[in-house]
Amino acid sequence: MTSSSRQRFNQVSGLIRPGFSRYRNRLLLGFAALIGVDFLQLIIPRLLKIAVDGLAAGRATERTLLVIGLFILLTAVIAAFLRFCWRYLIVGFSRLLERDIRNRIYAHVLTMDRPFLEKHTTGDIMAHVSNDLQAVQMACGIGLVSAFDALVMSTAAICFMLYIDVELTLLALLPMPLLAVSTRILTSRLHHRFNLVQEQFAQLTEFVRSALVSIRLIKAYTMESLQKRDFEKLGKKFVRSNIKVAYVQGLLFPLATLVGHLGMLMVLYFGGRFAIEGKISLGDFVAFVTYLSMLVWPMMAIGWVASLAQRGLTSLNRIQTLLSTVPLLKDPTDTGEDAAPGEPSFRLRNLTFTYPNGTHPALRNISLELRRGVHGITGRTGSGKSTLCKLLVRMYPVDDGTLYFGGRDVNSLPLRTVRDRIGYVGQEAVLFSATVRENIAFARPEAEFEEIVAAARAAVIHDDIISFPHGYETVVGERGVTLSGGQRQRVALARALLSDRPVLIIDDALSALDVETEDEVLRSFTGAGRDRLVLLVSQRIKLLSGTDGVIILEKGEIADRGLHKDLLSRNDFYQIMYAKQSRENAGKEEGAAPAMTAVGRRSGEEDA
Repeated sequence: MTSSSRQRFNQVSGLIRPGFSRYRNRLLLGFAALIGVDFLQLIIPRLLKIAVDGLAAGRATERTLLVIGLFILLTAVIAAFLRFCWRYLIVGFSRLLERDIRNRIYAHVLTMDRPFLEKHTTGDIMAHVSNDLQAVQMACGIGLVSAFDALVMSTAAICFMLYIDVELTLLALLPMPLLAVSTRILTSRLHHRFNLVQEQFAQLTEFVRSALVSIRLIKAYTMESLQKRDFEKLGKKFVRSNIKVAYVQGLLFPLATLVGHLGMLMVLYFGGRFAIEGKISLGDFVAFVTYLSMLVWPMMAIGWVASLAQRGLTSLNRIQTLLSTVPLLKDPTDTGEDAAPGEPSFRLRNLTFTYPNGTHPALRNISLELRRGVHGITGRTGSGKSTLCKLLVRMYPVDDGTLYFGGRDVNSLPLRTVRDRIGYVGQEAVLFSATVRENIAFARPEAEFEEIVAAARAAVIHDDIISFPHGYETVVGERGVTLSGGQRQRVALARALLSDRPVLIIDDALSALDVETEDEVLRSFTGAGRDRLVLLVSQRIKLLSGTDGVIILEKGEIADRGLHKDLLSRNDFYQIMYAKQSRENAGKEEGAAPAMTAVGRRSGEEDA
C-alpha cells in the first residue's frame, strides 16, 4: 500500500473500525480457521519430502506410502472444513459491515436538509449504497482474507524455504523488488481512475432514474430515440473508464505471475544444480518447489489485493465525504426548560432569505403575523410563495429573530418540534408505490380505517377511491402513476388532514381540481380553519375568496394584503387575475349552454 493510500486509510478507518470491534470474535474465529488451513497446507510438502526421500533411499514400502497418503487425504479434508469456516465467518463479516454502513448512510441522508438533497442527486446517493459499498465489502471480505492469507503463507513458506537452503531462497526471491515497484506505481493510478468510474456510475444511475420518472413526458414528446442516444453516450463513457481500470488491473496480475515464474525458473536451474551436487536432497528439492509454488499465489495476490484495497479506500473516502456533510439546519444545543411552543402561529420580522449559492434574495423584509384561520397567499410566478412555505416548514435555515412559531424563535426549537405541528402539501403530490390506504396513513400509520375514510371524505377523494378495483387497498404505483393529477393532490391532502396537526400549509396543491371539487375542498378548509392555522397558496380567486385574508407577494416582498373584497377594489394585480378567471369561467358556461341546448333539441326530436 502506498503512502497516500495509508493516509487515506487513516482518514476513513473510523468508518469501519466500529464494525471490526463489534464483530471481533467472529473475525478471530475466522482468522484462526484461516491459519489452520495455511498450517495444513504447509504440512503437505513435508509429507511429500518424506515420501520422495524414502523412495530415493529405497526405504519406502507400500505401508509407509499408504500411511503418508492417508495423512495427506485427512489433511485435505480438515483443510476443506476449515476453509468453509473462514469463508462463512470472514466473508459473512464483510456482509454485516456492508449492512451497517448502508444503514448509516440511509439514516444520515434522512437527517439532511433540502440544500444537501439539491446538491446530491439520487443517482449519486444510489452509487454510494451500491457500487461504493460493494467495493468496501470486497476489500473487507475476500480482500482482507487474501491479504492475511498471503502474509501468513508467504512468511511461513519463506521460513520453510530458508530452513531447506538460504542461498536458494535468496535466489528465488530475487525478482520480488520488480513486483513491489510496479505495484506502487500502478495502484496510485488506480485510485483516480476508479474514482472517475464511480462518479460516472452515479451519473448513469441518475439518468435512468430521471428517465423512468419522466417516462410519460418522454413518450408524449416522442423523445425515446434521443434518450436512447444520450444513454448510449453515458454508457460508452462508463465502459471506457472501466476499461482503463481494467488496464491497470490487467497489468498487476501478469506482473505478479511473471515474478512468480521468474522465481520458479531460478529454483529449477540453481536448485537442480544443488540437488545434483548433493547440497540438498531430492526430497528437499521437491519440497522447496512445492513451497515456492505456494509462494506464487501470495505474489499474484499482491496485485489483486492492492487493486481491491485501492478501490475499497476510494469508495470509503467517497462514503466518508458524504457522511461528514453536516446539514445547514441544526437542532439547538439548548432548547430551554420548555421546548414546546404555544398556540399555532407564525410571526415574521424583517425576514430576508437567499438560497444557498443564490445571488439575489428570494424574500425581502417580510413582516407579518399568522394566527388561527384560513390565510391565502398569491402572486406572480417567482414571487416567493413556495419559498415562504419552505421556510415555515423549516426546510432552510433563517436568521435568529426573523421567524417565530408559537411565540418562540424557531432557531431555539428542535426541528422535530416545529415539523410535528405542521401538515404540508407541496406543489408536487408525493405518493409511494403502496396502497391508497397506506399513502393516506403515512403520517399516522396507527390511524383507524374510519379515520382514514373521514380524511378522504374531507379531501373529496373518497368516492373516487371506492370506485377503484380494490378500493382503499388499490396500489397506486410508483409516484402515484395510476392516478390523475387531481386525485394525487387530493390523496396528499387527505394525508395532511389525517395527520391532524395544528398548522396546515397547502402550497398550490389544488391546481388540478375542477370547480365543483374546489368548492367542496374549500368548505373543508373553512371548517378546519376554526381549530387550526391554514395557509393556502393559490392562483384561484375562488379559493382565495373564502379565506380570512389574502397576502400578495411581488418579487419577494409583500405588495398588499387584506380581505378578498378589499383587494378586489384596490389592487391592480388582483383585479386583473379576477377579471381573467371570470372571463374563463364565463366562456366555459357559454360553451356548456349550446351543448345542453343541442342535447335538448335532439331529445325533443326523438320524442316526436
